[in-house]
Amino acid sequence: MKFCMKIVVLDGYSINPGDLSWDALAALGSLEIYGRTSEDEFFERAAGANILLIAKVPITAEALDRLPELRYLGVLATGYNMVEVEATRARGIVLTNVPSYGTMSVAQFAIALLLELCNRVGVHNRAVIEGEWYRSPDWTMPKTPLMELAGKTMGIVGYGRIGRQTALIAEALGMRILPIDTGDPLEPLLVASDVVSLHCPLTPESQGMIHRGAIERMKPSALLINTARGPLIVEQDLADALNSGRIAGAGLDVLSIEPPIHQNPLITAKNCIVTPHIAWATKEARERLLNVAIDNVRAFLAGCPQNTV
Repeated sequence: MKFCMKIVVLDGYSINPGDLSWDALAALGSLEIYGRTSEDEFFERAAGANILLIAKVPITAEALDRLPELRYLGVLATGYNMVEVEATRARGIVLTNVPSYGTMSVAQFAIALLLELCNRVGVHNRAVIEGEWYRSPDWTMPKTPLMELAGKTMGIVGYGRIGRQTALIAEALGMRILPIDTGDPLEPLLVASDVVSLHCPLTPESQGMIHRGAIERMKPSALLINTARGPLIVEQDLADALNSGRIAGAGLDVLSIEPPIHQNPLITAKNCIVTPHIAWATKEARERLLNVAIDNVRAFLAGCPQNTV
């Protein structure tokens, strides 16, 4: 029966740009893979699918009504906010995700953003390449203030798998850790922390949690790291704080709209590093993600779904 299943991947490029294999998935049914799928292309490509795999393509109740043969929807990510979950349940569609695949990579990247803010390796490398060190009268040439992290306090908002792994790395650098879980009071952490690192999910309660009032509770020397979700931050408030020197810097791998619109104020904000949502995207993490996603399909076909939402 499983070899009769039509399997469609709608936006597989971000997961597998060509350095991984879909062969194990192809062995489970009739497979069609699309790197990217626009709204106009959605129904033509998804039509007749029994198993649909998506990364960021929105799935609404109306879309599900037009896919009567769909039995399984697999999200190629941990978050599934692009899916109307209740609509899948009402239609008896099995919905799965892929938890935990990016823990090590995202924690590593959070620390990489922090180290870049503290040491500005890229800035100094460019200065050498552009000849400034050749022209310098001194053997040392710091271009920016440099910060040692040992003895500093990192406040971690969201103490799940990624938050805990980030804490382990920060502790190895000599930092003190001040963790809170989602829903705990935020103000004591903001007041005490030299670095605030966001690792919490995006919920109605957490959306916009870093706003003007919250930033005013932070130390002027504090740094903010966000590898979680862009809408956790009120972006104009953070940009204003950075440009005025109210806080010292920010390292962000996520924005509220991705790709960003050109007006996003954080792109040009002072002492703000923005990267294009790549913390999760090491080959190792993507391979784990793909393997679990295929295992999810295999388990569904065997009648024992796993990682269900």
